[in-house]
Amino acid sequence: MKLSQLLSFNDIVIQCHDNPDADALASGAALMWYFEKNNKKARFIYRGHNQITKSNLRIMLDELHIPVTYEEEVTSEPELLITVDCQYGQRNITQTPAKTISIIDHHQVTVPLPELSEVRGNLGSCSTLVWDLIREEGLDVNENKDLATALYYGVYTDTNRLSEVSHPLDRDMLDTLSIQRSLITKMSNSNISLRELKITGQAILSYEFFNKHNYLIIQSEPCDPNILGVISDFSLETDKVDVCLAYYISSYEVKFSVRSCVKEVHANELAAFLADGVGGGGGHIYKAGGALRPEKLTKDAPSFLQERMEAYFEMFTILYAKDTNLDPSDMELYEKLPQEVGTVHLSDIYPPNTRIEIRTLEGDVSISVEEDSYLMIGIEGEVYPINRKKLLDRYKELGRPYSRKFDYSPSIKDIATGERKDVMKYAQAVISHGGGLIYAKPLDHCIKLFTSWDEEKYYLGNIGDYIAVRAEDMHDIYIIKGSLFPQLYRRSETVS
Repeated sequence: MKLSQLLSFNDIVIQCHDNPDADALASGAALMWYFEKNNKKARFIYRGHNQITKSNLRIMLDELHIPVTYEEEVTSEPELLITVDCQYGQRNITQTPAKTISIIDHHQVTVPLPELSEVRGNLGSCSTLVWDLIREEGLDVNENKDLATALYYGVYTDTNRLSEVSHPLDRDMLDTLSIQRSLITKMSNSNISLRELKITGQAILSYEFFNKHNYLIIQSEPCDPNILGVISDFSLETDKVDVCLAYYISSYEVKFSVRSCVKEVHANELAAFLADGVGGGGGHIYKAGGALRPEKLTKDAPSFLQERMEAYFEMFTILYAKDTNLDPSDMELYEKLPQEVGTVHLSDIYPPNTRIEIRTLEGDVSISVEEDSYLMIGIEGEVYPINRKKLLDRYKELGRPYSRKFDYSPSIKDIATGERKDVMKYAQAVISHGGGLIYAKPLDHCIKLFTSWDEEKYYLGNIGDYIAVRAEDMHDIYIIKGSLFPQLYRRSETVS
């Protein structure tokens, strides 16, 4: 959906969920700004039993001039109702009748969506989604510094002070916003009330420790989600605790925070596993979080979370490539297929010695541009640096542009100036020579593989993915996604 599709309506109401948080308030304010820029009258409301009293939100409303009003009753039926940071029909929003419904949200879909909807459950905040929709209409929210600051604070609070940011679009917004940082600091330091301080202490005292896998589970009373981060951060400093899960249960969600201090457990992966099929989760390797939808749970939340935690730890075998000897007699011999991919000569974009940041779905990578620096673009948009010698050893240049659509197009940024450019505009097509031999077999259980070239970060292999080893180096072990394997390799007729 494009925001311009909503400009055909005249009587417009924007409604966020009851007991709104900073992300909901920022998202609604941004929509109001968009309609005002297009000479459309709209009003921004919230409903429910409680008005906003939390100190950081009162500062946000007053100093960033958020144009929201509390309406206990709505007497007229608007032509268009836009629910923001929530979905019409969910339990966390008082239902307002309207002739047409539109939904803009970043949570997992739990209700039938009307035609005029934009829901992206992989984003860290609704603020990011609304920012992107406004950007697609050719407008820049930095025209209003209050609004830019509000959007920043929206993603800041919804991702536990940015510790749970995982999608590159969230990072793109954070990079581009021109904000009043002193206000972010002021609101952040007004975030915990004395009552929440008491909640934190009581929650920590009621911990459960599971010594088989060295993890803590802590249940808190409902509170600001950032409090869960405080609880889990503090608890992780305890001796023998490698992983901490803190959560609370409300009437419309189970909010949780995950922390890890060991390389064998990625917090973002654990968060996604806990929420799989019943919510959403993500973040960083060591800090992550998410939410579950109570209506999707088949049992009470404490039992569900404990069972999923145990299942996570029991399902994986951990392999360290440098200490692992795979038996090739138990594997098939494959050769690499010729594959058309993309390449970018980085010095055509930025001069040599420029320090750049490469942004992809997998994260940010920083390198210095050299004359022979190139970037490879794989068939799923994955990118990695390569020098010209290795490029020509493995690939043939096709002499034409490389074009392919990805969920998120990789980009590069000059770290010194902040200038960011789309990689695909510069991509040229190349085709691999093929023929590289590997031994491989599909996995019948899940593994975490620490490769010989990266002993700090593991690569996840799920059932149906392939574990592979190069024929010429039996410690060069890696994982290939099951969906990609047939596109990349075929059985070799070479006698092993």
